[in-house]
Amino acid sequence: MSQGRARRASSTLPAAPPPVLLAAALLALLSLAGAAEAPDYGDALSKSLLYFEAQRSGRLPYGQRVRWRGHSGLTDGLQQGVDLVGGYYDAGDHVKFGLPMAFTVTMLAWGALEFGDDVEAAGEWGHALEAIKWGTDYFVKAHTEPFVYWAEVGDGDTDHYCWQRPEDMTTSRQAYRVDKDNPGSDLVAETAAALAAASLVFRGSSDPRYSGLLLRHARQLFEFADRYRGNYDSSIKQAHSFYTSVSGYRDELLWAAFWLHRATGEEAYLRYAVDKAGSFGGAGWPMTEFSWENKYAGLQVLAAKLLLDSDPQGAQHRAVLEQYRAKAEHYLCACLGRNNGSNVHRSPGGMLYVREWNNLQYASSAAFLLTVYSSYLAGAGASLRCPDAPAPVPPSELLALARSQADYILGRNPLRLSYMVGYGARFPLRVHHRAASIVSHKADNRFIGCVQGFDDWFGRGQPNPNVLVGAIVGGPNRRDEFRDTRKNYVQTEACTYNTAPMVAVFARLHRLSTTAAPENSSSEGCRPGPGTALPLSAKCR
Repeated sequence: MSQGRARRASSTLPAAPPPVLLAAALLALLSLAGAAEAPDYGDALSKSLLYFEAQRSGRLPYGQRVRWRGHSGLTDGLQQGVDLVGGYYDAGDHVKFGLPMAFTVTMLAWGALEFGDDVEAAGEWGHALEAIKWGTDYFVKAHTEPFVYWAEVGDGDTDHYCWQRPEDMTTSRQAYRVDKDNPGSDLVAETAAALAAASLVFRGSSDPRYSGLLLRHARQLFEFADRYRGNYDSSIKQAHSFYTSVSGYRDELLWAAFWLHRATGEEAYLRYAVDKAGSFGGAGWPMTEFSWENKYAGLQVLAAKLLLDSDPQGAQHRAVLEQYRAKAEHYLCACLGRNNGSNVHRSPGGMLYVREWNNLQYASSAAFLLTVYSSYLAGAGASLRCPDAPAPVPPSELLALARSQADYILGRNPLRLSYMVGYGARFPLRVHHRAASIVSHKADNRFIGCVQGFDDWFGRGQPNPNVLVGAIVGGPNRRDEFRDTRKNYVQTEACTYNTAPMVAVFARLHRLSTTAAPENSSSEGCRPGPGTALPLSAKCR
C-alpha cells in the first residue's frame, strides 16, 4: 500500500549512474552457505544501537559514543515559542518527521519488552533504554497541550536542496503542529503507542515516575487522536511528499488502543479495538507488509497474543480476537510462502521483497514479527496453520525465516555484502547521509554551505569520511542488485525504522546462538535500570 519513503529528487543532484554491482555471473558459482562467515549477532546488536546515537538531534550528552557528530538543531521550536530540541533525524537529512520517529521508538520499545533479557544478557540494556528515552523525551516536549502536538521540524523540500552537516544547518527549522482544527490522528496515535509501549519498558526500572509520565501523555494523545480525526499529512502539507499516510489513521488508532490496553490493563481500550475491528479494518484487511505507514499486521499480532496468553479479558472477546489472529497469521504465512498464492515475494537470494524503495525496511519488520510470534507460539505450546502447509508450522520455522533475513542483511546474500554499515568486511561505503558524507565538524569546523556541500562532498566518488555504524541501508532490488553510490538514495539511504526492528531480532539470535535460552522467554522489559537493584514489580508481568 505505502509507496515507502516518498522523496522528491532535488534538481541539484547529479544524475550520472555508477557501475552496478550485479548478483549474477560473478557469484553464481558460490553457495550462500559458504559466502560469509557465521554472523556475529552480538556485534550486530551493539552496532545497531550505536546507530541511533548518530541520528540524534539536539544537545548531545557527555557519554555520546559517536564522536564525529556534534550538537545540532539547538533552536528548534524557538520561532514558535516551544522547546523542540532533541529527537531523531529519520534518515540522511535533517527533518524531524514525527510519524516515522514515533514508529521507530515503538519498535525499539516492543523489542525491549519481549526480549529484554536477551538485550541485557548481551550487555546492551543501558544503551537500549537510552535509545528509547531519547525519543520519548522529545515526544513529551512536543505534546505541549492536551490537543496540540508538534509533528515536524524542518521542511523536506528546502532541506533536500542543501547538502550540509547538521551542525551547519542553514535550512528552515519551521515547526508544524496538529491540533483540534488541523488533526493528525495517525501521527498522534502512533506517538501514543510509542509512549504506552515505552512506559512498560521503564515500569519497575530505575524511573517508575517517568513511566507514569509517559503513560499520562499516551492517554491524552489517544483521546486527542480519536476525538479529532484526520490524516496528519492533510494538515501538514509539507509532510505529504515524504511520509504519506496512505493507509489512513484507523490502523494507528487500533494499534494505540492495543498498546494502551497492554500498558494499563483497562478493558475499555480492548473494547475499543474489538468494537472497531470491522469498521477500522483490523479484522478485515489481510496484509503482506508491516511498516511505519501500515500497522495492521503488527496490531493483529498484538491481538493474537491475548489469545495465546489466555488473557482473561481477551477471553471475553474471543470471537473478534480470533478474526484478528487469522489476519495476523495470514501475514506470517505470506512471509513463509505458504499462503495459497498470496505471498510476500522473495529475491533469488532469499530476501523478502515488497517494493524497490528501501525494501529492507519491510524485511526487517517482517523478521521482527516472525521472531515475536515464534516466541508467542512457543510460549503457548501452539503452532501456525497455513493454507499451503501440509502440517502445522512449528515456531522454529518462523524463527528460521527471521534468521535468514537477519543473515541476508549481515552479508549472507549473493553479493556477500553486509547491508549494515560498519559490520563485516564489506558494507556500503557511500551511504546517502549528509553528516556521514562530509568531514566531521570536530575534525574541521569551517562552515560548509548549502551548495558547497553538493560541490565538494556529495558528488565525490570516494567513501564517506565518517562510517555510519549500525545503519541498515535501503538494500538491493528484487534481483539482489545493489549500487553503492551516494546518488542512489533508493538503495543507499539508511532510516531509523530499518534498524529499530532488528535490535530485538539480533538480541534474540545472539542469545540463542550463545546459550540454551528457551525460545519462549519473554521479559516484558521490566529490567532494573543501571545502578539499581530494584525487584521486578508483579505488574510488570
